[in-house]
Amino acid sequence: MKIDIWSDYICPFCTLGERNLAIALESFEGADDVEVTWRSFQLDPNAPKEATDPYEYFEKGKGMGREQVDQMQEMLVHRAAEVGLTFNWREAPIVNTWDAHRVGHYAREQGKGNEWDHVVKIGYFTDGKNVADVDQLVAFGEEVGLDADRVREIAEGKDYTDHVNAEIRSARQLGIQGVPFFIFDGKLAVSGAQPAEVFTQALSQVTQMD
Repeated sequence: MKIDIWSDYICPFCTLGERNLAIALESFEGADDVEVTWRSFQLDPNAPKEATDPYEYFEKGKGMGREQVDQMQEMLVHRAAEVGLTFNWREAPIVNTWDAHRVGHYAREQGKGNEWDHVVKIGYFTDGKNVADVDQLVAFGEEVGLDADRVREIAEGKDYTDHVNAEIRSARQLGIQGVPFFIFDGKLAVSGAQPAEVFTQALSQVTQMD
């Protein structure tokens, strides 16, 4: 079974949804035959490359007051904790994820796509790392066994731009307006950070379609 996931690195709902899928796969008999591929998507293509404080971003960009931001983010902290994730949102700067997506395509080519997605998202949500910083992207790459010089070359250049654009365009063609968005074997779609039970049901449904 092939599962395509459109997501963004600094999207908390993406990390939650992917964690719930992982939980569902733990009890799925055919888990060893499941191939997961992360697809590029940017929730905010205009997000700054410079690290921006979450309060400032949501206040200026989304018109949200600090109390609203606290309420929204603490709800996510609670949901993350329920599935074993730590979400330190105050330490996680809002940044542009374009370069991280381009390096992600290189990681995928090297057979490290899953590992890259995991270390970048945990590095961001738990450790508050700046995923737009070139040195940090190189460090993530080294952590998963990628060539550091090549990661730096990609992050500082324009390689894989067409790859990212193609997947974002594909998302639009599929009518995807938000992430995470999961497509199971090209047959069944699941949108949003659904609970593990929904993914368990989706896995069962797709298996029965074969």
